[in-house]
Amino acid sequence: MSYQVIARKYRPQRFSDVVGQEHVTQTLANAIVCGRIAHAYLFCGPRGTGKTTIARIFAKCLNCTGGPKAEFPEDDLRCIEITDGRSLDVIEIDGASNRGIDEIRELRDSVRYAPASSKFKIYIIDEVHMLTKEAFNALLKTLEEPPAHVKFMFATTEPEKVLPTILSRCQRFDLRRISNTLIVRHLAVIAQKENVTIDADALLAIARGADGGMRDAESILDQLISFCGNKIEEADVLAMFGLASRVQIMGLVRALLERNSAGALHELGQLINGGKELSRVLSEILNLLRNLLVLNVARGDWSLVEVTEAEKESLAPLTSLADAGAIGRMLEVLADCEMRLRDATSRRIFLEVAFIKSIQAADAVPLDVVLQKLQQLRADDPDAGVASPRPIAQATPKPTQLTVAPIANPPPAIAKTVSSASPLESVWRALLDAVGRVSPFTRSYLLEGHPVSSGNGVFTIGYDPEFSDHLSLVDNLKNQTVIQTKLAELGMPGMLVKFVQSERPVDWAAPRSAELPPATPGSTPVKKPVKESLTEKDFKNDPLIKKALEIFEGRIVDIRS
Repeated sequence: MSYQVIARKYRPQRFSDVVGQEHVTQTLANAIVCGRIAHAYLFCGPRGTGKTTIARIFAKCLNCTGGPKAEFPEDDLRCIEITDGRSLDVIEIDGASNRGIDEIRELRDSVRYAPASSKFKIYIIDEVHMLTKEAFNALLKTLEEPPAHVKFMFATTEPEKVLPTILSRCQRFDLRRISNTLIVRHLAVIAQKENVTIDADALLAIARGADGGMRDAESILDQLISFCGNKIEEADVLAMFGLASRVQIMGLVRALLERNSAGALHELGQLINGGKELSRVLSEILNLLRNLLVLNVARGDWSLVEVTEAEKESLAPLTSLADAGAIGRMLEVLADCEMRLRDATSRRIFLEVAFIKSIQAADAVPLDVVLQKLQQLRADDPDAGVASPRPIAQATPKPTQLTVAPIANPPPAIAKTVSSASPLESVWRALLDAVGRVSPFTRSYLLEGHPVSSGNGVFTIGYDPEFSDHLSLVDNLKNQTVIQTKLAELGMPGMLVKFVQSERPVDWAAPRSAELPPATPGSTPVKKPVKESLTEKDFKNDPLIKKALEIFEGRIVDIRS
């Protein structure tokens, strides 16, 4: 007999032989036992995961002697015919080369004829997504109401390209990528039957290279046996397929997690000099970081990651090097790099920059943490130049109980004002005018406030609940110093400034411009300030804005009232 490749020689012949697709095989077996066999099935999934194989096994179950039966004898003649592709009642069609409307019309005409010797006439169409839209439409009516003796089984790697009208008429089964653990176990069995000695690391390297496809893994093993003979080691697999060793990938990821940029670039250089494919290296790094993230979030639940015992021993020391937030930010940077790497002109430089950015991202502080830190700084250190959100006084004095402390040696204008009917209001307007000359930014905060009281060495400024958020913006060391200085110039030295939440009096009209106290005999008229708009310099000098620009490395682009 001519040589038969491993992928065909060890192709599963019954549901129990299929690896890693129990959710599909068990459902189909139960449907046979219960007599709930549909007329159309769609098997989708990555290449080499068993779509066509399962369709053939299902066809054997339906057409075996005495069937339908979930289990059948190996020497059943009808099953042997299906295995060899000689059955007249199981027709396999390649959707890529029979994609036109004429081929589908021919199929539609043939379904009317009864099966030659079996119970069902079964059509298996591989890569069904390759059919044209016209071919799909020609198949619709037959697919929806086929003769009782006809069954359709479709296989595709791209179910999104199949018309929704076709999908709605089929029972869909999604096959998943096969885990490395299952591939390693299956290949070990095949190697034993082929009298080949292969170490565990070599099997794992083959599984990694197969990317979840059993057929790819078997083809790689077949090629390695031709290359190496009856003894295969990990170095042989890495050399043939340009894979990086597990130790190298672990070392690179360790350098990233330890924020060792030089070490990460050194490890990457070693891989490049060894001729490793950068896209595959990055894919394995992403997979390893994903496993670490899951272990970190799941508090060490190893059942959520698909790793061998050898990989588990290597991963365990890395789980404590970074928290979930840092790993997540690194994954975002590297995943974006993976999408753009194929279009990069200099892939090495692009990947090196991505590694450095991922390390920087790992140490980045989320915005909510920055805001919490700013709040804490304000509360703990009021002299830091950042507005501190001090507790808002719940009990606020009523406007009708305002008192004015006597002013020692007031200038004539203030002396006249204090003796008027609204002394506190006049002082407030004069204060706004004085503050506005040195800091329009601070004055803009004060416009929504109103004076509450001035007594016992404390000048109290209130904000209506509607503007309570201004308290955390205005209450800082710089603004207090400016207000105290101007109060001293107005004849109220040594006054402390207090900000509280207080309802604004009903008859209070908040000044919207730099209004001056009314002119009185003997007073020195004060010139109205010319500059009313806030400038970029005013913004940059504000402590809160200054701190925000520093943290976020930003700049002021535009200022609008």
